[in-house]
Amino acid sequence: MEDISRLALANIEEIGPATEKRLKEAGFHSIKDLLVRGAADVAGATGMDMDVSVRICNKARVILEELGIIDKSFVTATSIYEKRKQSFRISTGARNFDDLLGGGVETRAVTEVYGEFGTGKTQLCHTLCVTVQQPKQSGGLDGRAIYIDTENTFRPERIVSIARSRLMDPNSALENIIVAKAYNSAHQELIIEETGPVIEANKIKLVVVDSAVAHYRAEFLGRATLSERQQRLNKFMHMLVRLADTYEVAVVVTNQIQSSPDGYFDAARPTGGNVVAHTSTYRIFLKRSSGKNRIARMVDSPYHAEREALFALSEGGISDVEDRIT
Repeated sequence: MEDISRLALANIEEIGPATEKRLKEAGFHSIKDLLVRGAADVAGATGMDMDVSVRICNKARVILEELGIIDKSFVTATSIYEKRKQSFRISTGARNFDDLLGGGVETRAVTEVYGEFGTGKTQLCHTLCVTVQQPKQSGGLDGRAIYIDTENTFRPERIVSIARSRLMDPNSALENIIVAKAYNSAHQELIIEETGPVIEANKIKLVVVDSAVAHYRAEFLGRATLSERQQRLNKFMHMLVRLADTYEVAVVVTNQIQSSPDGYFDAARPTGGNVVAHTSTYRIFLKRSSGKNRIARMVDSPYHAEREALFALSEGGISDVEDRIT
């Protein structure tokens, strides 16, 4: 159980009443928020000197280390291994898909799912928002979900049908999902900045961003804006990484694909370039198979094998099929 009083901003020596007020007005409500957003964001949002911001964020990190919320700077591999054995996972709804992920979508990690339209990205997001609410013995975490909708794809009717197929109360399932609609990239970033207190107040275990790159693609057009777009996207993705680790939630982002004119076989590439590729913990490529069947391919992972699994789209969202591709 976290010591909530230790997470108060006033526990940091440099933060007096005036500074605390300024931080809260800028959206920093706890020590965790300082770590998630980082020193540059603290300085930019509050007008504080960069050196002071760095000291404040470093002290925030030390407090979180002492509380065991984040890992210390130097730990043995054994310690990390033991901690990872206790990590939680959320079922996708399909056994083959869960097996591909080593048991389901992992907490304290960013899982990117990309593919063409109609391959099941949004269906996976809807299904996870329901399965996360299930008991741990049923593949859930007894938690709630935040759904950040950037493309107007969230459909409560889909949540109802998925919940009913899993013999869950659809009204409870809807109440346990908090939806935030992002109207542009700046609004999308602001939502993430304000997500921390919502996570702690609502027992959130899953944060979905559907999709992560869409607004940046629409707003930053042409090569002249590419540098600014990638810098903004880089900041956004790193906030998600720190959010997942600091608040111990699973973060799932969907991504679009773009055609690569020089590709002969697999010409579809995820958007966002190396910025998204390097910050995502796991990358999953979804593609069509026959009928309602779909294929999930593990493209990038720190330890999973690169292989494929077959799953289906149904009234219950993501579901099983008999065969598995290995």
